[in-house]
Amino acid sequence: MNNLISIITPSYNSSLFLDDCIKSVLDQSYTNWEMLIVDDASHDNSKSIILQYSKSDNRIKPLFLDKNIGAAASRNIALSNAKGDYIAFLDSDDLWVKEKLAVQLKFMIEENINFSFSSYHTISKNGLVLGKKITAPSQISYNGYLKDTIIGCLTVMLKRSFFKDLQMPLLRSSHDMALWLNLMRSGENAFGINQSLAKYRIVDSSNTSNKFKAVLDVWRVYREHEKLSFIFSVYNFIFYIYNAIKKRF
Repeated sequence: MNNLISIITPSYNSSLFLDDCIKSVLDQSYTNWEMLIVDDASHDNSKSIILQYSKSDNRIKPLFLDKNIGAAASRNIALSNAKGDYIAFLDSDDLWVKEKLAVQLKFMIEENINFSFSSYHTISKNGLVLGKKITAPSQISYNGYLKDTIIGCLTVMLKRSFFKDLQMPLLRSSHDMALWLNLMRSGENAFGINQSLAKYRIVDSSNTSNKFKAVLDVWRVYREHEKLSFIFSVYNFIFYIYNAIKKRF
């Protein structure tokens, strides 16, 4: 098992968390990876932090943008430069546990899976675990995901050769949700690992910290990206709200 894994990391003014994020990758028990960090024209000292790590480990590959283009387009630049057999995603304020890549790659190879994700925990801005584990189901389909956006982007791993297009739709937010729907629309399910392999940081600037905006973004994906009818959107939206509440309580 020596497949190259490309890690896609957009970064914007993330200097408070970049050290912990990058260290969680450097600490991985599986070592055949490349980490493509796209700095989206940050105006803090993110660039110097990224450069420092890239000089000490050539698996860390920085890409610096002169103009802010958003997380979706930044991820797409990283995806276009990725050379891995598998693609994984990690935002600059999130963390992985030490065995994340090893456990997930083994699972995908042994079970012949193309799209996997895992359970994860949420943590505070200071890194304290906030609540219960967000538990991944054993698998989820396109229709199931419309009702329950359970897939954490920081936990996803994809077999690159299976999917023709891994570019994120150019939405300001919820572009990861839109991509997962694109990948599952033809009938490919996503398979979950019950083990918690990542830590999602809740910070004031994160899209999901603004609950109303997050809910509105999901509705827009239904209507504008997926072109679902109003009635079918309402049907799925009711389940989405129920599952979102259940995840948090």
